[in-house]
Amino acid sequence: MSAECRVETALEILVGKWKPVILFQLFSNGTMRFSELQKAIPDITKKMLTSQLRELENHDIVHRKIYQQIPPKVEYSITEYGIGMTPVLQAMNDWGMAHVEHLNELYGEVREVESFEVKDELVGK
Repeated sequence: MSAECRVETALEILVGKWKPVILFQLFSNGTMRFSELQKAIPDITKKMLTSQLRELENHDIVHRKIYQQIPPKVEYSITEYGIGMTPVLQAMNDWGMAHVEHLNELYGEVREVESFEVKDELVGK
């Protein structure tokens, strides 16, 4: 891919089975504890959730806040930099919704999907 085309760079952050789901949860719900994310995404393993969150943290999309207490408490949230992804995710969601409608018309199936919505507290960051 040419140096001018950074689609691959952007996809690196979004591609995978779990990253979009994690981002969807954090954008929709705001700050979440690890256990809350596990409950919201029941099919993900603890190891995979940890791995995906670390990758998102390394890209400065997700912030990890550790509270020094017993038992340990860790919260995850979208960073100010990560909020910049909102238009990209919204565009992908809009296209996805239109695509589902297209497939429903094409094949006569009814597919249900959740719409992407950014929690109001994130917009004010």
